[in-house]
Amino acid sequence: MGRFAYEERNAGGNGGNGGDEGLFIAGHFDEPDSYAVQRPHGRDDWLMTYTIEGRGFFVSEGARSVCEAGDMVLIPPGNPQHYGTVRGERWHFVWAHFSARLSETGLLPDRPLIVHRIESDSVRTRVYGALQRAVRDIGERGPYWQQLGENAVREIVLLLAQRLRRPLDPRIEETLRLLSEGMREPLKIEELAKAVGLSPSRLSHLFKELTGHSIVETLNTMRVRQAELLLSYTDRNASEAAFDVGFANYNHFLHQFRKRVGMSPSAFRRKARQHDSN
Repeated sequence: MGRFAYEERNAGGNGGNGGDEGLFIAGHFDEPDSYAVQRPHGRDDWLMTYTIEGRGFFVSEGARSVCEAGDMVLIPPGNPQHYGTVRGERWHFVWAHFSARLSETGLLPDRPLIVHRIESDSVRTRVYGALQRAVRDIGERGPYWQQLGENAVREIVLLLAQRLRRPLDPRIEETLRLLSEGMREPLKIEELAKAVGLSPSRLSHLFKELTGHSIVETLNTMRVRQAELLLSYTDRNASEAAFDVGFANYNHFLHQFRKRVGMSPSAFRRKARQHDSN
């Protein structure tokens, strides 16, 4: 009960009046089925929850949604809030109340209740890690704690907006992450397929079906985009940039770069330098 009282006392649990424009608070709850919150008039800020274990419920416009591990829920300002632990269960979750001034929330759909299930383990880890940082910053109250907490929430909101705009099979999402993280390494589709639990042929087919590009094409595009950044903002020359992003053969890099950028890497580098000097 103490943690519930903490939320109500510090999060302004009496409704949408008198909210703090810069409010940001967050915490961990692990609640029995006696836990329930009702705010008929909502609040002036956003509510975000991320379920770690167990099951909770949310009621919106007469409909009841149940959230489980990996589910993220957001309630925008001004909407009734009715949620709690499912009967016979416990609900372990992280929550945050944050200000409506975060402009990134404009990227989210206009709904009274946003529920999104995160299947990817790597994205779950990223979201939970961001919320843990927010909770820690609030507890420590060091310099700029509120800005650090808001930045953690901002990251999550952007991740959610990205996923809602481009929903992907979690296995393809994980493949893209592995390609990005291992950009400099030789491509081994067999290892990628094993990591996401598919056969090489099935992964290749599903990847092309859902992204419109082959795995090889996608990796080459990632490498070329990274090379563009290196050529634009570092002292790397074309051959050094090619090696840095994972191209073992310079002529292959040259072909892929021209194909995607429309000019050679050297010409691109000169153009970028001229632009910076103007």
